Amino acid sequence: MTTTDVEAELRELLALAERRYVAGNPRSERRFREAGAVLPGGNTRTSLYYAPFPVTFVAGEGQFLTDLDGHRYVDLLGEYSAGLYGHSDPRVLAAVRRVLDEGLSYGGPNNYEVELARTITERFSSVELLRFTNSGTEANLFAIGTARAVTGRSKVLVFESGYHGGVLSFRGEAPLNAPYPYLVCDYNDVPGTLAAIQRHRDDLAAVILEPMLGGGGAVPATAEFVRTIREATARHGVVLIVDEVMTSRLAPGGLQERLGVVPDLTTFGKYLGAGFSFGAFGGDRRLMERFDPSVPGSLSHPGTFNNNTVTMAAGLVGLREVFTPEAVGELNARGDRLRDRLNALFAEFGVAVQATGVGSILGLHFQRSPIVSGRDIDPAPDKRALLHIELMLRGFYIARRGYLALPLPVTDADLASFVDAVGDVVATHRRVLR
Repeated sequence: MTTTDVEAELRELLALAERRYVAGNPRSERRFREAGAVLPGGNTRTSLYYAPFPVTFVAGEGQFLTDLDGHRYVDLLGEYSAGLYGHSDPRVLAAVRRVLDEGLSYGGPNNYEVELARTITERFSSVELLRFTNSGTEANLFAIGTARAVTGRSKVLVFESGYHGGVLSFRGEAPLNAPYPYLVCDYNDVPGTLAAIQRHRDDLAAVILEPMLGGGGAVPATAEFVRTIREATARHGVVLIVDEVMTSRLAPGGLQERLGVVPDLTTFGKYLGAGFSFGAFGGDRRLMERFDPSVPGSLSHPGTFNNNTVTMAAGLVGLREVFTPEAVGELNARGDRLRDRLNALFAEFGVAVQATGVGSILGLHFQRSPIVSGRDIDPAPDKRALLHIELMLRGFYIARRGYLALPLPVTDADLASFVDAVGDVVATHRRVLR
């Protein structure tokens, strides 16, 4: 088959799969059309859209989701890593119900925030002091603002395909980005990054780094890359911000622990709110104590819901009782085994597909060539769409882009069934995946 023949067959297969999908989801389609009358594009969160339309979910329990048409899915997306605890952990639910009875918004300090802050500082050794926010995006904005305010410098070094929130995205055009003066380097490019730090050292406030590209394709940083950046930033007085909004789940002390690096600031979000809006930034005392309002000239950090009682209480129980260091190890070992099984399956069928990532976060890509940066990834939109639709038709929910973030309730049996489903899709469409 020629390349043109393969592309034509791929488009035909995708069209057939989409027709089956549409036929099986009439209620979700109707709800999507209704949503378009009040929400642009029928949604209020761009990442949740996919063609021909996303299903509407009506319930979640454990590792399962149910949609408006009554289909049940094994949830392997885990709310893009925010849904680590699944949909109904009894310990989290008990904490939330207790708070609902106690009252929601006090407009003052509460008992839970101190305990959650203490638990985070105990878990993540680089964090001496921290502040809560409402999202990872906010956390990264405040971390960058802190670096700029403390250093008196303006520039921020970021990495191509990096994602630090809706207004800090470096995956293609991003006209809504916060208007900082950015320097953009290639991920895992040691010489290029070192040269940029050296060249701009006098006006470089911060380097912000994901220790694994999350939204950029689950591409891990090399230890050499991260440690070299740490040495260079320390040498030139540049603040190193490690964005662990996604990756803090990959080891008891975050991926920074596995890589052996101590940043100046770390940002958090996602699962640490146990399913509720959450963000935090923290790190070295000399930086974070600038937020002490009792000190003249302190930095201001307001936020109505920063310490909302539901998030604080749920997050505390989640981190202390659910996602224990032992649970961290077990979940990430399960993710590593899944990645190995998928790659063995792809090799067995001789298809150009691979699974990347670390631990419980995986990325599926349609190529054999190595992936060390976002620039290496073949977008393959039709292949990604075909796999996504075919897996949903088989009862598995992942992101359209091929991203998975395993929640704690997922069992080995669930993952074995998922591997079987992927194998069925690959066997059925082997001709267009070679």
